[in-house]
Amino acid sequence: MSAQNEVTFRLSRSRRSVPRARALVHAVLGNWGLNEDTVDSAELILSELVTNALRVPVPSDRQVGIRIARSPLDGLLRLEVSDAGPGRPEVRTPDDDETGGRGLLLVEALSHRWGVEERATGIGKTVWAELKAPDIITAPVTKEVAAAAVRPGQTVKSWGEWHTVINVRSEHHGATDPTVVLTLDEAPPLRVRATEPLAVRQRSGNDQ
Repeated sequence: MSAQNEVTFRLSRSRRSVPRARALVHAVLGNWGLNEDTVDSAELILSELVTNALRVPVPSDRQVGIRIARSPLDGLLRLEVSDAGPGRPEVRTPDDDETGGRGLLLVEALSHRWGVEERATGIGKTVWAELKAPDIITAPVTKEVAAAAVRPGQTVKSWGEWHTVINVRSEHHGATDPTVVLTLDEAPPLRVRATEPLAVRQRSGNDQ
């Protein structure tokens, strides 16, 4: 994932960190152009995860790690909160007279999926949640390139439809122009001159 698609920061173990986390995620997602519903859900989820992390009994000098990441290809927004404490948070259903304990119920309701994993480095754990955010999906870009420049994995337009290129090979017939043969998915092979321009579709920011 490219650097512009993720933001990381650390917060102190203070009550002020919850509203700060909400403000930070609001700013990041606003900069990414996400819709208001997604931003509101992300703020609620992150504030609950940070609140839970602050309740973990660890030394006061241990900070809480935050990571906000988007996946334009998948249309997913991922929120991560890391702390140095042991254990794994679990969803519980509090009694009607209890005033707390509903944080993970909210996270479960608002997110596409969520989970807990051990931190790759250091002690503690990371609690993460993913939201579906179709508005961050990168629109495909279409451009024309010479047939000889097409590579496997790209998508080309043939007979009015888009097909993924499985294989590319060249053919030489004496003094005539070289020919390129593209093996396509769910379509007959496409045989064209090497210099023939073809419409190629790819995701913005990809080097396909």
